[in-house]
Amino acid sequence: MKNKPIKNIIPKLLLVGCILIPIISTIHLIAKNNPMPQSIRQIAFKRSRSLNNGVSVSWLEQTWNPKVWDENPLKTSGFELLRKLNIKTIRLPVAFEYFNDTGIPDEKVFAQIDEVLKQCKKYDFNLIIDFHYGKLTDNNYLTETPKVIALWLKLTERFIRESPDKVFFELYNEPPHIDPKVWHDAAYNIVTAIRKVDKNRTLIIGASNFNSIYELSRMERLADENIIYTFHFYEPFLFTHQGADWVGGQMATTGIPFPYNAAAYPPMNPKVIGTWGENNYHQYLKDGNEQSIHDKLQIVKKWADKYFVPVICGEYGVYNKYADQDSRCRYIKAMRQNLKAVGIPGILWDYNTNFSIFDGEPSLENLPDCMKQAIGFNGSK
Repeated sequence: MKNKPIKNIIPKLLLVGCILIPIISTIHLIAKNNPMPQSIRQIAFKRSRSLNNGVSVSWLEQTWNPKVWDENPLKTSGFELLRKLNIKTIRLPVAFEYFNDTGIPDEKVFAQIDEVLKQCKKYDFNLIIDFHYGKLTDNNYLTETPKVIALWLKLTERFIRESPDKVFFELYNEPPHIDPKVWHDAAYNIVTAIRKVDKNRTLIIGASNFNSIYELSRMERLADENIIYTFHFYEPFLFTHQGADWVGGQMATTGIPFPYNAAAYPPMNPKVIGTWGENNYHQYLKDGNEQSIHDKLQIVKKWADKYFVPVICGEYGVYNKYADQDSRCRYIKAMRQNLKAVGIPGILWDYNTNFSIFDGEPSLENLPDCMKQAIGFNGSK
């Protein structure tokens, strides 16, 4: 069979092209006017990115403070200050179970949250409501989990009409050093209960062993698509918690610089000998630098990429009683830069207590120049 002359084919191709072009244009117009809805996972990613540049206001978690109901630190001036500093998110830890055990009515606690939410709306902040200081253990999870669920169901019903783009639920701060399977099951049951009431709220969940990055790297993601995973990052702990008496004698060595500087490195406090702090003291030569921060954040990044889920750093900061100002500034800057490099939003701990970035009461005047540089504040916002 002879090949047909090519000149006979060309007119037909042109005709087909004339027909297809209008069809393609019509399809494009339909797609543009009726875009495909985002998947739930994509929505969770989008919301997680909005949580960057956050700060915890550790006030309603202060179980040791008898004046907790009289000392709301977030006055109008505080919201205005945080807005100037380009803070996007306020994380509000609340010691719900403690207040319940001490006879404080839920309504009194919820009213405080309502007031913070009112101001967050006014100044366009995201709000994370964080369940702080639960009592979950390997031995009591069958009785303790229902208590956590009951509290979250009250909160879910109360805030059901609030925008899921602006109000987030962090289900349990720093699950303790318990069997990861126990925590996974407890988290699954809490999420399942909330979903019966609120299908759209983005929930925030971390791993056991106090939101450890290492436990997170071993954790299996939950089946729910609308979850942001969180971790807390205070490494190297020897620096960020130096002198913290609530941790114990292992943190007794103070005057530790960041990064490690052999000439400025203090002698080890004798109280540290025989504790895990002794090993950390000798390890700081390798851990006390920005590269170590980068490498450890990669652990989280690889896990998030493996499961294709959004993650945030829910807490980072430096106990400021003993760490020198320049070291604190260098650490905060290193954290922010490395979080940004791996695309993980971060939330500082905290606004106005012993991890505050301010030297004194929160104000621009009490924000050191080096800290302004560390958080990227140029004075024009």
